[in-house]
Amino acid sequence: MPLQSKRFKVLFLALCCLVILMSFLAVSSRAVPETSTVSHRTISGGTTLSTYRQHRNAVSAVAWSPDGKELASASYDTTVQVWDPITGQRFTTYRGHTKWVTAVAWSPDGKELATASYDKTVQVWEAATGKHLLTYRGHADTVTAVAWSPDGSHLASASFDTTVQVWQSVTGQLELTYHGHANWVTAVAWSPDGKALASAGLDTTVQIWNASTGKTRLTYIGHVASITAIAWSPDSTYLASVGFDKSVQVWNAATGRPLWIYCCQGWINGIAWSPDGRSVASANTSQTVQVWQSMTGTPVVTYRTHRSEVLAVAWSPDGTRIASGDDDGIVRIWQAPVACQCVSSDAGGPPLRVAGRHMRVLVVQHGTLNSYEWATYDPGHLLMPWIVR
Repeated sequence: MPLQSKRFKVLFLALCCLVILMSFLAVSSRAVPETSTVSHRTISGGTTLSTYRQHRNAVSAVAWSPDGKELASASYDTTVQVWDPITGQRFTTYRGHTKWVTAVAWSPDGKELATASYDKTVQVWEAATGKHLLTYRGHADTVTAVAWSPDGSHLASASFDTTVQVWQSVTGQLELTYHGHANWVTAVAWSPDGKALASAGLDTTVQIWNASTGKTRLTYIGHVASITAIAWSPDSTYLASVGFDKSVQVWNAATGRPLWIYCCQGWINGIAWSPDGRSVASANTSQTVQVWQSMTGTPVVTYRTHRSEVLAVAWSPDGTRIASGDDDGIVRIWQAPVACQCVSSDAGGPPLRVAGRHMRVLVVQHGTLNSYEWATYDPGHLLMPWIVR
């Protein structure tokens, strides 16, 4: 066959594929009417109350004590430091890990701390003295996250070994291993009512499962890239999830139905819910911390003082302050904005509150495809956001 004829056939096939793709997108865009959008206007600023500079490497996690009087910060310098968020005075330094520390969590009564690390362990400490109480060695790879049960009797830990393990906080006895993820698990969160655990990771799913039996209740696949962090609303009704698809997503934990999806300028490393449930704050690679109204996705304020990627964020128990840690090893304490009264539109209102281009969100419930929901989504720098699994 002449070379010119071969080139013509290749060109013709490519043109046909392009026409088919354009037709599909055109039909898709006509499938539903445009939903309401979320404004991209943000208010810059935010008051910095204090700055902590005692870490020698990136700060991977921050956590407030239950009474709000102390802050714990975990770092890639292999330490966890507990300090006064007002004065910056350091109280205790925990040095038991041999590699990067990835997570820190206070027990509900504030008497103990749990820490996780690349050294494949979770360690439990006496908060007041720094005394080492327990080392948990059940994981075969890096432990990425740790969460206490609301009654303090158990801990859940997530790992690159693709499992989440639930174990007794006093003895370290393993009680349950969750195998629902197909790749590294990067986040785990216990629901405030104690009935469920949520976990997420590189398989792009958030999975909600029974904390006692390990049975999967719901799998949310609204993200198009790895998920880095998740957080429950204080009433256990909603989940916020963020990740490498540059989106903040808030959705109903019982149905998997998204309330809103917002696209940011960079990857998002952390998410925190305000104690009153009205706001969420995100830690961004764009060197910012952003605050949103939790039920509408309306931006409230953007904090811009960080000079490197923000890796962690946490809201104080009284709702007045936000802590954030960055890649330079700096922790900043901010004055939290006054939350606005928000009204949920999850029941009876428009299906989604989102921004920008059409995308398809798939909801899987009890292992079965539940529904295809259409939304508008701002892709930002994403190349093909309409391709969702």
